[in-house]
Amino acid sequence: MINTSPAFDFDTVIDRRRTNSVKWDFCDCCEGEDDILPMWVADMEFSAPPAVVEAISTVAGHGIYGYSAMPDSYYEAIESWCGRRYGYRVSRDQLSYTPGVITGLNMVIQAFTNPGDGVVITPPVYPPFFSSVRSNGRRLVESPLSLQPDGYRIDFDHLESRIDAGTKLLVVCSPHNPVGRVWSRGELERLAEIALRHGLLVFSDEIHADIVYPGAEHTVLASLAPEVADITFTGIAPSKTFNIAGLKAGVIVTANQRRRHDFDTIQAAGFGLYNANIFAIRALEVAYREGEPWLEALLAYLVKNLAFAVDFITRELPGVRVVAPQGTCLLWLDFSELGLEQEQLRQLVFCNAKVGLNDGLSFGDSGCCHMRLNFGCARSVLREGLMRLKGVLI
Repeated sequence: MINTSPAFDFDTVIDRRRTNSVKWDFCDCCEGEDDILPMWVADMEFSAPPAVVEAISTVAGHGIYGYSAMPDSYYEAIESWCGRRYGYRVSRDQLSYTPGVITGLNMVIQAFTNPGDGVVITPPVYPPFFSSVRSNGRRLVESPLSLQPDGYRIDFDHLESRIDAGTKLLVVCSPHNPVGRVWSRGELERLAEIALRHGLLVFSDEIHADIVYPGAEHTVLASLAPEVADITFTGIAPSKTFNIAGLKAGVIVTANQRRRHDFDTIQAAGFGLYNANIFAIRALEVAYREGEPWLEALLAYLVKNLAFAVDFITRELPGVRVVAPQGTCLLWLDFSELGLEQEQLRQLVFCNAKVGLNDGLSFGDSGCCHMRLNFGCARSVLREGLMRLKGVLI
């Protein structure tokens, strides 16, 4: 019997060491230290929904893990989820499998741009955006976000000034990682208008779309208008939502059928990526069909974690500033008031406090004097991490 009770446990601390966890077993923030508390990689410290765990266990129990293909119910689950959660109507002929949203971004860059073409990103932003552009021989075009008293904003005038005849693709992160902005409909409309006017394609990474807090509402960029959908590749996945990133169950939504065909062709013919693995197929379907009670409980827990963390940082961590995110389980911490060089900051946080955070410089030059903290964990772990930081700041 699948447990769909809303009384889910997010307080129990689960030991992830020695499980080949990137976050726990490969945290080399401070060489030689084995007592670092990792709060960096953007996966959470919570067990996946019981329905998903049971479904994967059932698949594993069969004992044969052969080649698999996606059934109709897989596509129907995605269609239903997008309609219920975002008011975004998609159909099967718009859906492509991809192991991950960043894999999808790389495929779009390779299929629809040429070496030397410009690709626009808005740092500070997810580090693989940089490497995806550079490793494919494209020209990185940066338009940094602008920090205002009420949070980060897109500098539309600067962004447009960076576009030239060789610019072909705009990469959008919504909700934005690491600053946690959930872009408003008006902001997205202006981005779309710029892209349309300059003949750009758009890749919209919306992998954090389900983790949005009261007062903000996620708008799917491609839902703005048919002409916007026609130029947009939307990356979604159950991975962040249900803490199943390791299963590689990404989805790319493409309304333009020619481009969708070209995307699928380069994945299959160029890289041999045809179908999701047997566990990812079942996990995605069950998560999207049965995972909402767990997700609602998760969001309620994260809201409290966020309030606790912002209050603690504001009161107890002198020289550290934070703007409460509207979405994601990530905090973008500004240590600039401490007057430290980045290497000094790394020493302070990683080796003295023994807290593993993401180095802000990995998100671009505007991440200097910043760190990213993942608060998707038991509150006791969050408290411990913040107390360790307090211990080296006072």
